[in-house]
Amino acid sequence: MDKVLNFKQGRVPLLISMPHAGVRLTPAVESGLIPAAKSLPDTDWHIPQLYDFAEELGASTLAAEYSRFVIDLNRPSDDKPLYAGATTGLYPATLFDGIPLFQQGLEPSDEERATYLQQIWTPYHRTLQEELARLKAEFGYALLFDAHSIRSIIPHLFDGKLPDFNLGTFNGASCDPQLASQLEAICARHDQFSHVLNGRFKGGHITRQYGNPAQNIHAVQLELCQSTYMEEFEPFRYRADLAEPTRVVLRELLQGYLAWAKSHYSA
Repeated sequence: MDKVLNFKQGRVPLLISMPHAGVRLTPAVESGLIPAAKSLPDTDWHIPQLYDFAEELGASTLAAEYSRFVIDLNRPSDDKPLYAGATTGLYPATLFDGIPLFQQGLEPSDEERATYLQQIWTPYHRTLQEELARLKAEFGYALLFDAHSIRSIIPHLFDGKLPDFNLGTFNGASCDPQLASQLEAICARHDQFSHVLNGRFKGGHITRQYGNPAQNIHAVQLELCQSTYMEEFEPFRYRADLAEPTRVVLRELLQGYLAWAKSHYSA
């Protein structure tokens, strides 16, 4: 299998994970998709571009190359559901709108999917684990920011329009509550955007699995409404005019994350 991830090591104790940024498909998945899925509508579009200031901040970045339609890197390998109600699994069977992802009888085989788990899911999580371990060894703590985006209105999954910034800390289990409060306060300063903490999105598998404040590893997920930086429907164009004010907030969130930890661990 070709390149499955894009990892850049930084110089500060922060790793930005982008598990749903990938757009590559395997032949088995591509040939089986329904026509409406060919444009990859449930992708976290343009996330690496949106966060391209990460290098300037000194953060490490880890981005998926393959689409979540192949395998969802933000789900546990045993595919246990993360949420009650409508959601998608390790091997998504439906689009966010609830319609089947694959033409009948054309889903990838169990053997194919076992390969995806071994060759796509496992390297991503191994890289994530190794980088968090490196950061903790070097700095005494590690910070994980799991970066996502989603269409702002998806009736099948939730009522009404989502807040613009959806912070998730697994109901306070994945990071220090003071840190979460500080990130919320940063969002609140930018009142042109709406925000919520642990609303519909509390953090997926990555946030829940790796966030461990007792071990000095903090994890925060941000689910960002795509209406804040792009066109939400085909051809899913990046909109720099929308994105620039959003990037101001993202930069402040990451700088605030780093500043909180530096202050907290130097005290």
